Amino acid sequence: MSESIRALVSDMYVNQKLSVKLDLPKNRETILDLFERVRREHPMMEHFKRYKEELALESSPGAFPHRWLAIKNNTVRAGEVNGESFRAAYDFHRRMLEIVPFYLSVSPLDIDTLELLYGFDLASGANHDAIVCEALFGGSPFARIAEAPNATPSDCQPVMGLNLGNSTQAIIEVKTRSGSRSEAEGSPDPISVYLTLRRRGPVRELKDVVENLSHLIAHGEEMLRSHLLPHVIQPLRRAIVSGGS
Repeated sequence: MSESIRALVSDMYVNQKLSVKLDLPKNRETILDLFERVRREHPMMEHFKRYKEELALESSPGAFPHRWLAIKNNTVRAGEVNGESFRAAYDFHRRMLEIVPFYLSVSPLDIDTLELLYGFDLASGANHDAIVCEALFGGSPFARIAEAPNATPSDCQPVMGLNLGNSTQAIIEVKTRSGSRSEAEGSPDPISVYLTLRRRGPVRELKDVVENLSHLIAHGEEMLRSHLLPHVIQPLRRAIVSGGS
């Protein structure tokens, strides 16, 4: 399925976020030991960066795929950008869930939530909000609002949350960025589509966190196939092509 989506988007990524209740350790030895362990398994992840409130290990510039791992106060995030397949991204995230808790002394009681995010960027230099309004609301009663005299959509960023049972939620979001980057600065920023799956703790054993990831993957694959691809991504792509980019 990742191949069919890749043909429609400019970039695609799969991220995960593990949230815990207590602050994570950030002492020098702990972080360096963890990052060295990750680098041994993924040699291209060799750039250690320090941001305002986050420590990160990232792939070399231009590496394919681009992978990263970041530690903040009470979250551990990881991502893979433009990977060969969803399966490869899933394997990377499973491995991070196996390694990270051991080095950061995370216990089952500490687990708060686990999130899996699918992100898709669609490049367009046209009015993003008008594209989203046409593609996702065209012909609906809500779209009649945009028919007001001299009206031009300037903020159309739909968000929908769903309860899926078993402490699992899904959030679908469309993000527009019209005019956020000038031609002199390069390509315009894209329209982004996000599908976030979230499952809340607690867990009895740390291995249950990896099983929860598999649970989120199953929901994510089904939602992508049955809903996001045919009802969000494909309509947006058609609207971009028909309106020019």
